[in-house]
Amino acid sequence: MIKESEYKKRREVLAKKLPDSSIGIIFSAEPATRSNDTHHPYRQDSNFYYLTGFKEDNAVLVFLKTKHELQTVMFVQKKDKTLELWSGERLGTKEAKSRFLVNEVYLRDDFKNKFKEFIKDKKNIYCELASKKSALKKVLKLTKDFKTKHDIVPLIQKMRLIKSASEIELIKESIAITAKAHHRAMSINKKGKFEYHLQAEIEHEFKMNAAYSDAYTSIVACGNSANTLHYIKNDKPLESGELILIDAGCEHNYYASDITRTIPVNGKFTEPQKELYNLVLETQLKIISMIKPFVKRTHLQERAEILLTKGMIELGILRGSYKKIIKLQKHKKYYPHGIGHWMGIDVHDPAPYKDDKHQEIPLQKGMVLTIEPGIYIDKDDRSVPEIYRGIGIRIEDDILITKDGCENLSSDIAKTVEEIEALAEL
Repeated sequence: MIKESEYKKRREVLAKKLPDSSIGIIFSAEPATRSNDTHHPYRQDSNFYYLTGFKEDNAVLVFLKTKHELQTVMFVQKKDKTLELWSGERLGTKEAKSRFLVNEVYLRDDFKNKFKEFIKDKKNIYCELASKKSALKKVLKLTKDFKTKHDIVPLIQKMRLIKSASEIELIKESIAITAKAHHRAMSINKKGKFEYHLQAEIEHEFKMNAAYSDAYTSIVACGNSANTLHYIKNDKPLESGELILIDAGCEHNYYASDITRTIPVNGKFTEPQKELYNLVLETQLKIISMIKPFVKRTHLQERAEILLTKGMIELGILRGSYKKIIKLQKHKKYYPHGIGHWMGIDVHDPAPYKDDKHQEIPLQKGMVLTIEPGIYIDKDDRSVPEIYRGIGIRIEDDILITKDGCENLSSDIAKTVEEIEALAEL
């Protein structure tokens, strides 16, 4: 787990980025109503959690900075037995003051009056300008006379780009649970089952290992369904002879995992499936071997496109010079997405890909990203040899950038044809 001292250090780093005579404000996530008086499970705002580790709603974090002083203040909900009867126990101001390493803790009900005091001598306001939170809208009304309003979110997102040792351990824990789920999906008998049965097995494994939510809606796509990149219906039968693309990862202690494996329904790859699968796998392994500090994601993307295009030419899926095919973007029909994305508290961590000068940020020690090449061939694509039609394959792992190279955090999850087939025989 992450210590309170680390959250305090993050707040200090953020505060240093604010100019003197500033106030910074970050609100907790607002509960999402499902219908009438029922709600979706509460999930804290990622930036708020990154700076506090606090999981309750109706809370505010405030930074007060002058030339000579920095204060951090939190507002939390009061202890109320009646409310707690319905929605659960609250920390309250007394416990919050003893837990959080902040200067002051006040009741959330006092925020409006306190805020009016706070802004009297301030010239700059930093807040989540693009947010639709109702509490923020009320604050912006109170500060309508201020001309110097700034977005605090990009400052936090830059900080989230480099993971601490504690964060890396939490990501590893999340991946370890996800590994069990994928191995479960590989090993169970799939005869007569539907995609949603496999989804249930995966998410059962998540919850049985204290990962109470998935990091994103699981994709369990059999056969041609895999050629819909964001397929989440998961309602088709598992047909013998087809492949199943499973893109599933859990969230554990607020940190995500993001893993994709493609497996045969009946436990054995056909030769055409094996040819495509090994092309994607070899591409992924070569890209991972290139990863180290100062390498750029765009270089990894370009190399993946070259490798996949050359492989598809050899298999007769594409025809002509690979350079001309790439120049004309013809390969995008079969590999339309990027090589990977940042990952952390959010499965697609919103950390920047470019710096303030709009230059690409090269890889650095402590970054975590996914590497996920794929090939997707629609069943009705008559330009492709029939043996490859209706096959969609993606292989995705979570990669940590190290001092001299990288570490595949999900390397324990079966990935080769032989490993996957061996698990299916258990």
